[in-house]
Amino acid sequence: MRLTSKGRYAVRAMLDLTFHSNGNPVRLQEISTRQSISLHYLEQLFRKLRTGKVVKSVRGPGGGYVLSRSQDEISIKDVLDCVGENINPARDILAVPSSGIEVMKDESGNDINAIVDTKEFNLTKTYFENLGTIMQDYLATTSLGDLARKGASAAFATEQAGGSESTIRANVGEMNQ
Repeated sequence: MRLTSKGRYAVRAMLDLTFHSNGNPVRLQEISTRQSISLHYLEQLFRKLRTGKVVKSVRGPGGGYVLSRSQDEISIKDVLDCVGENINPARDILAVPSSGIEVMKDESGNDINAIVDTKEFNLTKTYFENLGTIMQDYLATTSLGDLARKGASAAFATEQAGGSESTIRANVGEMNQ
């Protein structure tokens, strides 16, 4: 269960695009400079984001990228899916010996797969599958617009208080209200 830099960079770049677009195309060079992400890496990510139809490219002078839909119609899950990120904690639960399949030898010495079917294995498998469902639902119900609004209100609150605010959601259980 790991969100790689690819997914984090894609979400950061999309938020940068959301904050700085105002309906106008944003050049990747600008995002690269602001976010300290390699231009070459951003080009690879935005190629995938364009293929996934979350951004559109605008050619010519003043060109760059814009959101293909409203910021409220693009979920964080959409962005992560476009770049091939899979953070499901149960994604390989049947693929490796330590997660339920043990390679054993039959009477002839041939390899066979023996399925582990213990109460403990089934409980943990179900638990991590449920966790994956909750994570996917959380990502699917959080849009770029939600994060942009949280970021704007956090920046305003920080500016007023003179401190720093780093949380997007004050409560982990809060669901986009």
